[in-house]
Amino acid sequence: MRVALVIRRPAWFPCAQSVIDDVFFPVRTHGVRHSRYSILAVAGMVALAACTPHDGTNEFNDPYEARNRAVHDFNKDVDRGIVRPLASGYGRAVPGPLREGIGNFAGNLSLPGKMANSLLQLRPGDAVENGVRFLVNTTIGIGGLFDPATRMGAPEVETDFGETLHVWGFPEGAYVELPFLGPSTERDTVGLIVDMALDPLGSALGPDERWIGRGTSVGAGLNKRFTYSGTIDEVLYDSADSYAQLRIGYLQKRRHELGRDAMPDYFDPYDDPYATPYADAYATPLEATDAQ
Repeated sequence: MRVALVIRRPAWFPCAQSVIDDVFFPVRTHGVRHSRYSILAVAGMVALAACTPHDGTNEFNDPYEARNRAVHDFNKDVDRGIVRPLASGYGRAVPGPLREGIGNFAGNLSLPGKMANSLLQLRPGDAVENGVRFLVNTTIGIGGLFDPATRMGAPEVETDFGETLHVWGFPEGAYVELPFLGPSTERDTVGLIVDMALDPLGSALGPDERWIGRGTSVGAGLNKRFTYSGTIDEVLYDSADSYAQLRIGYLQKRRHELGRDAMPDYFDPYDDPYATPYADAYATPLEATDAQ
């Protein structure tokens, strides 16, 4: 008996493929490297975030779970065979202060992009804070190897183009797991592509400097894998369903990050659900009953 395997592509796949081609496969004209990346390509990438809107009725929106689980298994194999051993060797061979300096340097290079996103989100205060941090760490911190800005009261404000799309009102879209990169959503995947393509500092650096930046980013990633190895191993290799555990953990964390301007949503265990808002908190039980 012959069995035909049919892989159904999502409806937005042709559009996504065209956009990715424009971003990652530029063409050469007269010997000069020209990117076909344009305002229309940006608009196309932004539109992808709304292709599969989150209906708000479920805790997560995962229509591509079968494919995502296959990618998740692949990522676990990569982690088990390559990333975890490399991170372990890196953490043991490289002294802690040097690893911290490499991470500081990589984080400092990312600040101009975060400043740009804060401005696009109409959050000039965040842009100024990251700008001050970039200036202090680049100068006093010797190119970002040290982090005096945090001690001076200028902590890093984390943001990205995925958050910019959220601020602009684009829906979360479906949950996806990306090869090598891990959990994401359709909106955050678009944000990742835009962040990579429109990195203001990366476009200003030469090829050698860009390779140094990428190398330090890899080192920072290996250091995080080494530092949080216990937690990561527990989720990936000790949980009954590592895919579901990673999915809910990522979505909860990401939604919490994106809701930083919202009012806190919490339950007070000491709050009386039957109390009237106009009741006198200091009245006797009889007086309180009469007030109601």
